[in-house]
Amino acid sequence: MANGQEQAAPDAVMTRIGQVVMLHHAGDREEARHRFLQLWAEIGEHGDALHRCTLAHYMADTQDDPADELAWDLRALTAAEELTDDRLAEHEGTLAVRALYPSLHLNLAADYVKLDRSGAARTHLRQARSAAEALADDSYGDGVRAAIGRLELRLGERGPDGDGRWGPPRQRP
Repeated sequence: MANGQEQAAPDAVMTRIGQVVMLHHAGDREEARHRFLQLWAEIGEHGDALHRCTLAHYMADTQDDPADELAWDLRALTAAEELTDDRLAEHEGTLAVRALYPSLHLNLAADYVKLDRSGAARTHLRQARSAAEALADDSYGDGVRAAIGRLELRLGERGPDGDGRWGPPRQRP
């Protein structure tokens, strides 16, 4: 019985994070930010890396200040560096660790653009582009590659086909 309870706790936290994400997507950004902060207080800076990575990744999207958004995206990257594929496998429907990096670096590149730090933006954009080979040929992978392409165009970077694009622009998944 104890093993079942231990296994349910990580799922319960991910479910709660997912519920707050839905609240944010429904348009209640302020309440989502408030609930994410409550969850962060429960998880703690040294809590489960999957929980911290997921929560920080989504918390960044609720920030009004680009510097705050950057801080949360950096927390997500730091937590991702602690993750293992085995830990991710414990949570149904989660990508391999290496498939998280294109999105994490893309978010950091976008943060640095907002902060007028084009050098840092280009560095993370190149890391996103390099890591994108780990993405599957599915809607998630297509969406991340398209977003990389859009940011490359904005920054004047070149894509893998030499024209600065990964493919046709698509809506973010």
